[in-house]
Amino acid sequence: MTLAGFLAYSAALAIAAAIPGPGVTALVARALGSGFRSALAMSFGLVVGDLTYLTAVVLGLALVAQTFGAVFLVIKWLGVAYLSWLAWSFWKSGITPETVEARKGKGGLFASFLAGLTVTLGNPKTMIFYLALTPTLVDLRTITFADYAILAGLTVVVLLVVLVPYLALAAKARWFLKTPRALKALNRTAAAFMAGAALAIASRQ
Repeated sequence: MTLAGFLAYSAALAIAAAIPGPGVTALVARALGSGFRSALAMSFGLVVGDLTYLTAVVLGLALVAQTFGAVFLVIKWLGVAYLSWLAWSFWKSGITPETVEARKGKGGLFASFLAGLTVTLGNPKTMIFYLALTPTLVDLRTITFADYAILAGLTVVVLLVVLVPYLALAAKARWFLKTPRALKALNRTAAAFMAGAALAIASRQ
């Protein structure tokens, strides 16, 4: 892989991670309900979940990428459709004070870590990123172990850089993120980013 390829992957991952979805919603709720340390443990779980998908794509889908290009074409358009639906959902409602309250976390740090891992592994938005977008950024037919190691390191760094400010803000400004106006702004911004991501995936060859 080239430097441009690594930068493109990092930028796409940063945008995808910054878009509020099930993972960010759960993380904000954890920070609101249980504080910074618990939310940080959950963020590590989210990161491990992403690494799981990255590994699966690199190891398990390399052969598919070589012989079944149509499979990725179908996945690509399913991803576009799903992101478009998410954009509409967040524009209409998105994160509400009720959903945040319902997702407050309980338990210790390990429970928070497992919650983050579970959320990521069951998050369609994460699946779509790694199954639909990553193959357009990474040539799975020629990727080496060194390339994978760099991608894994970039994944950890990018996700923590994006997620930690979320949980820090939520932990420090609980009253602000619970206000309807702030949540509405967050939802509308998320909808715009999701729509942009859908267009970006649709336009890529």
